[in-house]
Amino acid sequence: MSDPQDALSVEDREAAEWHVRLGEPPLSAETLAAFRIWRQAGENAEAYRRVEAIWRSAGGLARDGDIEALTRATLADTGGRVRRRRRTWAAPAGLALACTLTAAVALAFWLPARGVHQTTVGGREVVALADGTQVELDTDTRIKVRYVAGERRVVLERGQALFTVARDAARPFRVEAGGTEVTALGTVFDVRRQASGARVTLVEGSVSVADSYAPARTWRLTPGQRVETFQADPAPISVDPAVATSWSEGRLVFQDTPLREAVAETNRYLTGKIVLAAGPAADTPVNGAFVTGDRDAFVAAVSDLFDLSAQPTADGGVRLSPRSLGG
Repeated sequence: MSDPQDALSVEDREAAEWHVRLGEPPLSAETLAAFRIWRQAGENAEAYRRVEAIWRSAGGLARDGDIEALTRATLADTGGRVRRRRRTWAAPAGLALACTLTAAVALAFWLPARGVHQTTVGGREVVALADGTQVELDTDTRIKVRYVAGERRVVLERGQALFTVARDAARPFRVEAGGTEVTALGTVFDVRRQASGARVTLVEGSVSVADSYAPARTWRLTPGQRVETFQADPAPISVDPAVATSWSEGRLVFQDTPLREAVAETNRYLTGKIVLAAGPAADTPVNGAFVTGDRDAFVAAVSDLFDLSAQPTADGGVRLSPRSLGG
């Protein structure tokens, strides 16, 4: 007599393997055969087809320890309900299907959010990574953390972050941001994602910065240097690291910053934006320190300094314009 497992698909065999690896007793040949029969029903086949799609999308993560731990925990939480329902199922294969569905559902919900950290507009958060690295997330920032045997990688999908990297010579720490890649061991640096490339500021230690749009160029920064890879001809420049990272203390420090740039920077922390009307004040330099998210203090200061009129807008913002135009 042929082995019922011979009629099973590769995916079915993987389901059986998962069942064993999750600490459950091996599935019998009769159960596997019943499982195959159960799958022949139209609605059952469609349900399992969706499970298989999730299974395949997991790819190389099938043996990820974190996934197994999550699935075991889910099975432990639902095991009682599975056992109570087993007698009402149409086939003994229900238990195998439950395990597969549980693993698939766990993957479907867990994989997209794995290693993701983010803040909302005006928010700030400090994230402690598994290796001891600390990441401070600025307003409206999102990162994905991917640690493997020979590399620690963080993808900065949007926003800005300050990295205090734990030293690990065997696993370089890399930050990817818009085609820019920053490599460090133990150091402190700030990265701000731009539409194309990034702005990288070194506070302590040493980093190398590479740009996929200029593969032949690599910049090695020393403390107090910054490079903006989105510029036409990027080159390291000297900056004040305390000013560059003042956002991590909840402050915005402006030093001879054109008003239009100061407004844009302040708006990053606001849902009700400041609109600056065209005029000579837009290019006038601003000096001062402001609390992030304190729109009223900023508006009051620049209105008085530049003789601007502040008027509320319909969307909850504020419009700044010369008093001769704004009333």
